[in-house]
Amino acid sequence: MKRNKVIPADVAVSMVRDGWVLGAEGFVGSGTADELYVALEKRYLDTGRPKNITLFHSSGPGDAGTRGINRIAHPGMFKRVISGHYGLVPQIGKRALENDFEAYNLPQGILTNFYRAVAARRPGVFTKVGLGTFADPRIEGGKISKKAVEDIVEIITIGGEEWLFMKAFPFDCVFIRGTTADTRGNVTMEREALIVDALAMAMAARNSGGIVIVQVERVANPETLNPHAVVVPGILVDYVVVARPEHHMQTFGSQYRPELCGEIRVPLTSTQPLALDERKAMARRANLELRPYDVINLGIGYPEAVSAIANEENILSYLTMTVEPGIIGGMPLGGLDFGSSVNPEAVVSMPDQFDFYDGGGLDVTCLGFAQVTAEGNVNSSKFGPRVAGCGGFIDISQNSKRVLFMGTFTTGGIKTVVEAGRMKILEEGRVKKFVATCDQITYCSQFAGPQGQEVFYITERCVFKLIDGKLELIEVAPGIEIEKDILAHMEFRPVVRNVAPMDLRVFQDAVMGIRSEFLLKELKTRVRYVAAQNLLRLNFNGLEIDSVEDIDNIRKIVEDICTAAGKKVNAIVNYDAFK
Repeated sequence: MKRNKVIPADVAVSMVRDGWVLGAEGFVGSGTADELYVALEKRYLDTGRPKNITLFHSSGPGDAGTRGINRIAHPGMFKRVISGHYGLVPQIGKRALENDFEAYNLPQGILTNFYRAVAARRPGVFTKVGLGTFADPRIEGGKISKKAVEDIVEIITIGGEEWLFMKAFPFDCVFIRGTTADTRGNVTMEREALIVDALAMAMAARNSGGIVIVQVERVANPETLNPHAVVVPGILVDYVVVARPEHHMQTFGSQYRPELCGEIRVPLTSTQPLALDERKAMARRANLELRPYDVINLGIGYPEAVSAIANEENILSYLTMTVEPGIIGGMPLGGLDFGSSVNPEAVVSMPDQFDFYDGGGLDVTCLGFAQVTAEGNVNSSKFGPRVAGCGGFIDISQNSKRVLFMGTFTTGGIKTVVEAGRMKILEEGRVKKFVATCDQITYCSQFAGPQGQEVFYITERCVFKLIDGKLELIEVAPGIEIEKDILAHMEFRPVVRNVAPMDLRVFQDAVMGIRSEFLLKELKTRVRYVAAQNLLRLNFNGLEIDSVEDIDNIRKIVEDICTAAGKKVNAIVNYDAFK
């Protein structure tokens, strides 16, 4: 316990042996031990070792380019890769499609909780996430390459219900990351944007008899770290490596931003408004579906703009934005900063976040899509010959109360412009996205109905809703013709009836000004008129009135009800905890 665990990176990676199971932490750049991958790549290129390893990562520890585990995507290095996401590790994905190794893709929530199952020596992970999707062994079983022939998930019936089961196996080594480690291996994460799954990974490796290697920025003397700040205790850590700054960026988009880890909080009023284009139009339309106090998940791509629009419309403070690696609150960022948030309220571990998601904690999720069928099935994981992987998409879309899928209507060269309050299609995409059959099922709509889930499909030119198991066109943007611009570019005909125009404010230059009507949504739930008793019930429990605007909104709701009643009404008001 008193020995110094700090060693050079090349010595640390020399511990990894042929045929080992290696766990790789990281969500984009957050938590990604890039220094260790630099050293591991050099060792492999110099010696040809280690080879035939099994690489396991729950999300995407890469930059969609050459950093993170992209560095170690060399022929012969892997026997098997089990990944939650390939989009950010395209070098690994390329090798998978070339059949260089056994490649699997499974939901991120299953994989991040897999570490816990291994750590606790449970038989594996039991879940309903993934049933009916490509992760289901009756469909594809998550197999990506032709070499992947073994079923690593199976269907088990418990209590008369079907469950997806992934059997546990031990880890020989894991690479994790923190900010500070003392010489005994205790690790804190004060400058990290995320915790990701570091603790669960360390426990899984330790209890498997494997080794834990942690990358940090700096080293402290023993017994100097605040025990409440220690995320990974030293009893789990075998070796500590101090990284060079260029290989220990806070995210792959930022070297270090103190507002991403809670060191400071910055005003959001200074953020630049988004340019008015198809991305902003879709994000605005998505905001019209949000309600006060919603807990929301934002996916990568177009959904990233939803929080920026909420900030522009001055409603962000009434919403709780989350991202699957563990962010709660603040304004989530996009690009290579994705996964982090400006001014987060809390940062929890990724396994904890997915427990919350899988249990139905989300009110709304905003996710991208690549293909949609007439039944509302969605593909977001495979695009022709390219495999992006599902990430947390399956867990999140399957368990959220409301789902807002967002994406352009077609793809492949599509060009649009918002002009004079109208959406114009300058050049149509070459590839249809509303298709007869998905290349891969990432969201299975048959699991939406029994849960009473609301599902919308928001594009730059129209909005669909899943109604009675069928896609129905419900809104069309100004400047768009249904037959010419919508139906002509679909492989099936959706239900078309009672189509309304999209809100014109979505396509104007000025802010939409939705704050008042947004707040009215919450206030309306507090007011109820019982006609049989001529009784108006006002529930102000816990309500805080801090502006004349709030008073005007309440007055409007009550006046509308009383006017409709046509007579004086009796009233009961609950003022408990009212301010």
